[in-house]
Order: sequence, then structure tokens, then C-alpha cells
Amino acid sequence: MITIGQLAGYIGVSTKTIRVYHDKGLLPEPDRDASGYRRYDARDAVELIKIRTLAEAGVPLARIRDLRSGTDDEFQTALREIDQELTARIRGLRATQKRLRQLATGRLEPLPAEVSAYLDHLTSLGFTPRWVDLQRDLWILVFATHPDLAATLFHDQAETVAEPALRRLFLDYDYAHDLDADDPRIDDLARRIVEATKKRYGPDDLPGQDAESEIPALVQGAVNASSPAWQRLDTLVRARLNV
Repeated sequence: MITIGQLAGYIGVSTKTIRVYHDKGLLPEPDRDASGYRRYDARDAVELIKIRTLAEAGVPLARIRDLRSGTDDEFQTALREIDQELTARIRGLRATQKRLRQLATGRLEPLPAEVSAYLDHLTSLGFTPRWVDLQRDLWILVFATHPDLAATLFHDQAETVAEPALRRLFLDYDYAHDLDADDPRIDDLARRIVEATKKRYGPDDLPGQDAESEIPALVQGAVNASSPAWQRLDTLVRARLNV
């Protein structure tokens, strides 16, 4: 039989932590001996190790209490789920560690390799350095804020640019940056973009109409801020697409 201080030292927790576990109903509080001290045995030590292990895995104390009161099958199932959650957290921490080390060595790559390769290829297709830099900033933004959707959106744009007729639209969009906002070429480009968009996506699946419409709005807002001509072009396109 050992005291609470001896138990705490053996398990590697504080006496305050053990008392919290008593208060939360996780660890039964033993009776006091003739000297007025609470005495713990080997079974208490084993139970405390289980509780500490679950707590260190990030399991809330309320959930630990529920797990301890469940059946053995329920406990084993919960342990497997906790293990899977912990594995996912470890994977995320390793990815963060990798980015941290890349940052320390000046080799931080915020975009997937295929996106970086695509951006490098844009210059050879005739796009201006300004357009390439803007695209890089936008894709970093999209991958950072919507990693679950970014790859799909990127592949859609890459396929679009791969088609000569559609690539011409992107090039004309790029070159329109320096036009006056009231240049008639803006109206013609807006018309061509609307026609191509409806042809590619159909009337019921236009970009900006789905649940993730904040993504194109976020991107377009950044684009519009750099050119009055681009801002007017976006206004015309939106009005004609009704988005």
C-alpha cells in the first residue's frame, strides 16, 4: 500500500492530477487508514496508468469516464478509434514538421509539385510574368483555405488551359489587364468567356453556383483588385451568367 504522493511519483503525474481524477469520477478514492492517509494498491496504479495514457492521447476526461464505465467490447472499439485519430494527428504533425524544416532551409514549397510545374509552363504558353505570379499567389490561397477542393479546381483549370481555344481566352484575359475599363474589347472578351463557360459547364453547373462559391469569389476578388479592366470584365461576365 502506498500514499498518493508515492503513487504520483511512480506513475509520473502530480498529486493534484490524481485528485482531479477522483473529483471527475475516473479513479475511485480509497478509504483512509488509521493514520488518516489514503492508501493505494497495485490495482489503483494500473487504473491510473490507463487514465493517464488516454489523457495523453488527447481524450477528454468526460469521455474517459464514459469509456471506463462501458463494456469491454465498447472500450476496445473506442481504443481503436482513438488510435486512428492519434495516427491522423501524428501524420499531420509530421507534415507540419516537414514544412518547418523546409522553412528553416529556405526550401518551403507551399504548392504540390504538379501545380508548380504547371505554373512554370505558363510562361512558355505566352502568359505574362504578372499572370504567372498572380496565379501562384491565388493557388497558394486556395490550397491553404480549401485543401479538400483545391486539387479538383486546379485540374479543371489545367484541362481548360490545355485546350487551344480556351487557352486563347485566358491569354486575352491576361493581356486585358492594361486596357482601359471602357475599351470595347472588354465587352467582346466578356461575351466570348460567357459562351465558352456555358458550353463547357452547361447552364446548371456554372462556376460560382455551387456550395463552394466562396472560392471563386475569393479568387476573383483578388484578381479584380489589380486591374479596373479585369474588374469590369468580371462584372460583365457575372451579369450575363447570372451568378
